[in-house]
Parts: sequence; C-alpha cells; structure tokens
Amino acid sequence: MDINKVYLGDCLEIMPSIGDKSIDMVLTSPPYDNLRTYGGNLQWDFEGIAKELYRVTKDGGVVVWVVGDATIKGSETGTSFRQALYFKEIGFNLHDTMIYRKGGFSCPASSKRYFQGFEYMFIFSKGSPMTFNGIREPRTTKGNRIITSRQANGETVKRTNIMSDTRLKSNVWDIDCGYMRSTKDKLAYEHPALFPDKLAHDHIVTWSNEGDLILDCFAGSGTTGVACQNLNRNYILIEKEPKYYEIINKRITEHNLQGRF
Repeated sequence: MDINKVYLGDCLEIMPSIGDKSIDMVLTSPPYDNLRTYGGNLQWDFEGIAKELYRVTKDGGVVVWVVGDATIKGSETGTSFRQALYFKEIGFNLHDTMIYRKGGFSCPASSKRYFQGFEYMFIFSKGSPMTFNGIREPRTTKGNRIITSRQANGETVKRTNIMSDTRLKSNVWDIDCGYMRSTKDKLAYEHPALFPDKLAHDHIVTWSNEGDLILDCFAGSGTTGVACQNLNRNYILIEKEPKYYEIINKRITEHNLQGRF
C-alpha cells in the first residue's frame, strides 16, 4: 500500500492491504453513538476494525482512540468503556486513559447534569510503548525543595531536591476547540467533528518519531495527515464519505502549496 495517501472507502475493506505490524501509531476518532453523524450512516464493525488495528500495529506501537458517550434516556451509554475493554481483550494494553478537556466550548445546558466538556483519549499499546516523547510545561512553583527524612538511627537528615523549571504534563489536556479555535483552516469546518490541530500535533509528537508511519482509519477532515506533514511523519488516511474525502485532499494539497498552516 502506498503511503502519504488518502484512501476512499470502508476502512475494514482497505486495512487488509496494510502489512502486518507496519504501523507505528494510530491516531483516530471513530463515529460514536449519536454524537456524530456522517452521511446519515453510523454503521461500522467496531470489533472487526479493532482486530485489524491490532494486526497492523507494530510491537511497541500505540493506538490513540478519541471517543465519547451519548446520554440516552437519562443514562450515558458507556460505549467508550466497552470499546476499551475489548481492546484489552484482543491483546492491547490500556497504557493510559487521558482526558481531552474542551476549552472555549460549551454544550447545551441540562437541568439535571453538568454540560459535557471532555472526551476520552484511550492510549492502547501493543506491549510497552517504544516511543514516549513526553511534553513538558512550565512549573507553577519554582525553586528547590528541602526534603526531610529520618534515618534508622533516629537522626533527621535534610537534603535539597533540585527542581527543574518544567514538569511533565498531566494526562488531562486543555485544548481550545470550536470555530477558528480548533484550526485556522476554514476548509476543515466543512466537517461536523474535526480534531483540533493541537490535539493531533501533541499526540503525534508524544508517541512517534520523524519518519514513522501513522494511520487514521476515520480520517474525517484530515487533521492527522496535515499534522504528519508538519512533523515529518508518514501517513495513511482512510475516509468512507466522498464529501469528506474531498475535503481531506483539498487540505493536503493546499498545505503542500502554501506550507504549514
């Protein structure tokens, strides 16, 4: 299968053309419950796709699965958790359960619950992840800490813990979303549910290296592909809706012509 290309069709029909253990990282967000509609069709074989993702992912590779749950008849569906458990059942490790908290965004209010302000980002690994380029952020408090400990003989010993000016980010990511917040590329907003550029960028930086091959089997507006171009990664994008397939190709072409967004 050619890389750095967008494929039109059902991912379950296209992924068999991808070689065993050839993908370094998967970054995708499937259509889930009734929260996202794509051409009026939400039918897809989750278990079949999960098994294909296990087959194509390298040992040490990672699948980033961004998903949420609908509330139906007063109860959240729990679809995300059932999917996570199935990924574990077929051999993946649930390496981390991360939260994408949506900044600059609000949902319709409910009289009986808080508005939904986040989605899950499940990190599944095939064995221990071979890559982790952890993103760091400035510390809110700086300076060295004095740590006091008591020895076996009863003496108290003080030592200085030298602190860096940065720390590893937590697994709760605050990312702006909404119109002209998710991306500056207006073409992307022709898709009903796009990845914020920063979400794709930060995951790709974290779980892959330059030259790696990244798969998005529900490519949507193509943000994964654009991020891969920016970060010198290779990609395979699959999208079944012709309208969104055209959006992806336009974004990729314009990105090549104009440079980075």
